[in-house]
Amino acid sequence: MSGLRVFSVRIGLASAAFAVVLAAHDRTGFNAQASATSGLTGEQLEYASPVELLYSASGTQLYVLCQESAEVRVLDARTYKEIKRIEVGRVPRGFSLSPRGDRLYVANSWDDTISVIDTHSLEVISTWPVAAEPSSVVEDREGKHLFVANRISNDVAVLDPQTGAEEKRLAAGRGASYITSSPDGGRVYITHVYPNPTPHRTAPQSEITVVDVQRAVVGDRIALPSVAHGFHIAFSADGRLGVAAGLHPRNLVPLAHLDHAGAFTDTLTLFGADVGAPVEIPLDELERYAVRPFGVAITPDKSRIFVTCGGSEEVTVIDVPRLLRYIRSHPGSHSDDLAASANYVISRIPVGHDPRGVLLTRDGTKLLVVNRLDDSISVIDTRTSRLTSTFPLEGPKRISVLRKGEQTFYTARYSFQGQIGCANCHIDSTFDGLQWDLEPDGFGRDIVDNRPIEAVKDTEPFKWNGGNPNLPTECGPRTEKYFWRAENYDDLTLTDLAVYVRSLPPRPNRFRLPGGELTVSQERGKTLFNRSVDKFRNPIPETNRCGYCHSGSKGTNQKSFDVGTKKTTDNSGLLDTPQLTNIAITGPYLHDGSANTLEQIWTVFNPEDKHGRTNDLTKDELNDLIQYLRTR
Repeated sequence: MSGLRVFSVRIGLASAAFAVVLAAHDRTGFNAQASATSGLTGEQLEYASPVELLYSASGTQLYVLCQESAEVRVLDARTYKEIKRIEVGRVPRGFSLSPRGDRLYVANSWDDTISVIDTHSLEVISTWPVAAEPSSVVEDREGKHLFVANRISNDVAVLDPQTGAEEKRLAAGRGASYITSSPDGGRVYITHVYPNPTPHRTAPQSEITVVDVQRAVVGDRIALPSVAHGFHIAFSADGRLGVAAGLHPRNLVPLAHLDHAGAFTDTLTLFGADVGAPVEIPLDELERYAVRPFGVAITPDKSRIFVTCGGSEEVTVIDVPRLLRYIRSHPGSHSDDLAASANYVISRIPVGHDPRGVLLTRDGTKLLVVNRLDDSISVIDTRTSRLTSTFPLEGPKRISVLRKGEQTFYTARYSFQGQIGCANCHIDSTFDGLQWDLEPDGFGRDIVDNRPIEAVKDTEPFKWNGGNPNLPTECGPRTEKYFWRAENYDDLTLTDLAVYVRSLPPRPNRFRLPGGELTVSQERGKTLFNRSVDKFRNPIPETNRCGYCHSGSKGTNQKSFDVGTKKTTDNSGLLDTPQLTNIAITGPYLHDGSANTLEQIWTVFNPEDKHGRTNDLTKDELNDLIQYLRTR
């Protein structure tokens, strides 16, 4: 009883603190910050949030891509003093230098544009529209093609690098995001942050899409079995070794195995002539995990591989000769072997919050690392594997509530043995496209699809069974008990985290017309969504109308219903109504992810018309309904 009392008091305190900070946050809008620790509220703080960095062609300037401030900062490469700031589009995610060094291309993921910067004048000279959520961009060596990886349209656009005109699109995997050129310039390699569709409750699959630059066609697809999320790739100077950072989830077994080697394996996939067939190797070891590997660099002499690990806030250092010897003497992949990394990981270097992109100096003696949530750059001596300095970018020094909450969201320090953080399952504060067996309801019971958390504000209760009434409960006791395996958040940290999650905006909806009007098909779908009688003039009960459950601006009335989708593994058919925000891109669907597409919700999983009356609709009418839903 005393334990229950302590638990209840703690939640009450956290909820009260959350309410105070939330009130200040909501008064001042999304960009407002409130500091519960300092007593200051309403601070307007804009951080840089650096994600990538590059040297100029001459090596005298350092370009830093800053995501939150939406700019490229130009620094003196020797002193790191700021020279200029160049405004670009919203949420820039990747950039690259032209082969001639005269242009800098920036992929603006929330504007669906490419900013073209003249590196002599340091001005934006063109802004080109592209497809949905461009995440990286690379020009080929001969200047014939500009390749753009589009995260939401799942393709690689091929542009004319002089005019920005789109020439063609190449089908990639889901969530195409990071492009790397081969050393000889003959191919570009694309990784993907979301898994490709697979049959329900089977291992995830991803790929590296390989594009033949000369012909601008997909020349190969390197399969990544059991990998769900891919990030950066690096090549050795001789082109014989490719290294791709990725996340290997263990989502087919109950999460209770967290304290028996983790819910994820943090891995590298090696490919190329040095290894033959692709090999996946772990970076983790027992009690030391390399959480969310992201940026990769290989020294010019191929002696070391450096990998940024965002959740563990460190750089993992690998001895390449030892790694190759291990692979050759131990054929096959070893992603589940927590003893493997001791054979090739030689150091783990602490850096700042959420380290992302890396950059080697031309002689390979220094490695620069951008710390996204510290607004800083760490400098590592590659010969000694030691951090030699860290210099801050210009900007606010105060850590606001939202910033503190975001740091908590992305770190793994609160979990058992530092294995995972919130961002493991909510990639870039969104979703992961996976389904999980969370054991509170029983092993193998209540398999749940991971819902997106964009625009989650005012959509409570949470969980598919509606069991968590608010974000302090969702992010606090539930997370601590079933994910972290420890109670680690103090009340202010929990408040910061809940305020951050509540602040998350939706990404732009790519299915709406610029003026907000609907197409003819979408208008027909809206009529079907709001109808009260079916095609045979039979009345549809109010509680079985699409617009009843999915009401309001976010498409949820925040109540639970039985829509006939209960499976043999479910304890109950009563399910919380999910919001519809950007539903077009968040598949698979239903509470357990059993519907691969929106169409399957009604063509496969609604035989009794309990999930809206849809069995009287023709295929064209159902398509109209789906076209409307995609605008939500």
